[in-house]
Amino acid sequence: MSFVLEFENVTKEYRSFASKRRLRALDSFSLAVEAGEIFGFLGPNGAGKSTAIHLAMGFMQPTSGNGRLLGESFGDPGARRRVGFLAESVALYHRRAERLVRFYGALNGMGGTQLDKRAREVLEIVGLQDHANRNAGKFSRGMLQRVGLAQAMVNDPELLILDEPTSALDPLARVMVRELLIGARNAGKTIFLSSHLLSEVELICDRVAMLHRGKLARLGRTTDLLQAGGRTEIIVRAIAPSHFEGAAARDGIVSFSVPTHGQRAALEKVWNLGGEVVSVNPVRRSLEEIFLEVTAEPLSPLSKGVQ
Repeated sequence: MSFVLEFENVTKEYRSFASKRRLRALDSFSLAVEAGEIFGFLGPNGAGKSTAIHLAMGFMQPTSGNGRLLGESFGDPGARRRVGFLAESVALYHRRAERLVRFYGALNGMGGTQLDKRAREVLEIVGLQDHANRNAGKFSRGMLQRVGLAQAMVNDPELLILDEPTSALDPLARVMVRELLIGARNAGKTIFLSSHLLSEVELICDRVAMLHRGKLARLGRTTDLLQAGGRTEIIVRAIAPSHFEGAAARDGIVSFSVPTHGQRAALEKVWNLGGEVVSVNPVRRSLEEIFLEVTAEPLSPLSKGVQ
């Protein structure tokens, strides 16, 4: 199996000059992202998400452990040129949007007519073709976010590392980004996506990892995680709701849930009562429910304030 991003027992500590204590942002963190997937990277503020991303990009060094980006050690210049990166807080020079995108393309070794054409293409992809000659210093936060996405894509990267890519975007722009990322995956690219918008992650991510207090707390395919509640919803008709605890009735339809291991007994009870089974489905959880469950434990004082 091909991995495009790997963390192997990575620990990252910061020294607190005020108290002379060490703040541990990542604690023996291991993770592997497969080629061609949209991978959701979740966690509360201070969990260590941005630290992990900055290590992968080579902006800092781990205290211990190691990792690889596109098969090379973190920070390798050649590997970084094959990556598109969008930071959580977009900060851009006050230049024309098209010139900005060309600047970032040049940093990745692009040039000439190829760069000019690609800069126009990505600005059109993010819906800013009519603003290409405007100074980005006069853009709204949402427009700046879209310029940030354009610069991340200008080098046609194999891997996109995006930290809160839909921050400050309106609903229509979020749909645009969602379709853009799905299209990139369908084209064989890999997307590593950190976001607090759990509903967006739930819609597009193939797998999800949840980080808490610098440790990997949950990892799995999104569909599996959302169906891992261990309960089944049963919808029936022609029986009284009083026969099942917590049942709800509307227009002759009764719905209730039971533990998965009790599904067969519940169905037999319905049939013995003369009822008709309409549907039987696993209870689908939300990422928000799982996120709250994973992060229920309070943050350690050592990890507060570190992201």
